[in-house]
Amino acid sequence: MSEEEIRREYTILEKSRRDPRAFGELYEKYFDRIFNFIYRQTDDEDVTADLSSQTFLNALKNVGRYEFRGYPFSAWLYKIATNEVNKHYRKQKKEKVFSIEEIRIRELIDQADVEWDDDVLGRLMTYLKDLPTEMLEVLELRFYEDKDFREIAFILDITESGAKMRTYRALDRLRRNFNIRIKYDGKE
Repeated sequence: MSEEEIRREYTILEKSRRDPRAFGELYEKYFDRIFNFIYRQTDDEDVTADLSSQTFLNALKNVGRYEFRGYPFSAWLYKIATNEVNKHYRKQKKEKVFSIEEIRIRELIDQADVEWDDDVLGRLMTYLKDLPTEMLEVLELRFYEDKDFREIAFILDITESGAKMRTYRALDRLRRNFNIRIKYDGKE
């Protein structure tokens, strides 16, 4: 996201503090992204709709307390959404779910230097579902949501080096378990 876009969003946020209707522009821009982000973690449309609504309601209610810290507004929304999902799972006393879309996995493995058949793809999807939640979170934010490490750190309340380490560890596990070379940030 460019500096100009970040400034434009901040201007909209400033307007939203005086007139909540101005927030509608940001809602329209980010609703689908936040909905899909939450859906991948719940695999339930009704729960996703509730959590998405709660995310935007919390953002609107707290827009007066929002402070620009060099992150795009979307990072703040993802942070709120992550907190809402975590709160939901704590209340339900259930394990977090990650819905892994085959099409997205195919996009990721297109970067590998090997041919993939349906058997390997099936094993990979099963393997990804068994990764620890903290690794899946960073992979989702990095590859599905295209967030940089700084944003991931902000969203998950971890350090930037922690976000990098989790990502590299997850990718290293994939490399070792599937004997593949994954190009990541221009490196293998």
